[in-house]
Amino acid sequence: MLVVVGGHSRNIGKTSVVAGLIRKLRDRQWTAVKITQYGNGTCAKESGSCGCEAPAGEPFALSEEYEPTPTDSGRFLAAGAERSFWLRVPAGALARAETTLKKILKQSANVIIESNSVVELVQPDVFLMLLDFSCEDFKPSSMRFLDRADAFVVIDRGLNAPLWADIARGMWDGKPKFLVKPPRYVTAEMVEFVKSRMPAPAR
Repeated sequence: MLVVVGGHSRNIGKTSVVAGLIRKLRDRQWTAVKITQYGNGTCAKESGSCGCEAPAGEPFALSEEYEPTPTDSGRFLAAGAERSFWLRVPAGALARAETTLKKILKQSANVIIESNSVVELVQPDVFLMLLDFSCEDFKPSSMRFLDRADAFVVIDRGLNAPLWADIARGMWDGKPKFLVKPPRYVTAEMVEFVKSRMPAPAR
């Protein structure tokens, strides 16, 4: 089982959704992967340099978290993931890590990935995309995958219409939507939606 959680911008709650799903479905023994793309001094993790670049000469960097920590990958362990990885690649170069990603998928019965662009390399069983109507930024990379989402997680900020322009509302209106209000990022309905696409746990 592969679940992918993406979003139209950074810092809108993707990590909280991933951690929440792991916590609610921790019996599925998740392997979690956080993917960060970096370049030109910025990365998808935060604004500005975060020191996530791969060592010189390496196509990407992959590290495994072993203890719960405040980092995103550490939060996945704290939520109940069996294993948690942080993959860093240059912007637009995720294909460099395709073999490694597919090895992780092969070794794990249930994987949850925080990323948009990973859907270029793999076909998830569930692809959830976060929409925050109060955030004007809409990454071009997110636009490419909007129509591939199976459902949308809409952050409740008290707005009925998005601030961004030139995004056709019909791209999300016809699919399931789960309204969440921080700090609660996962609803019972969302959990049931994911469970409905999962095979029964092994006995």
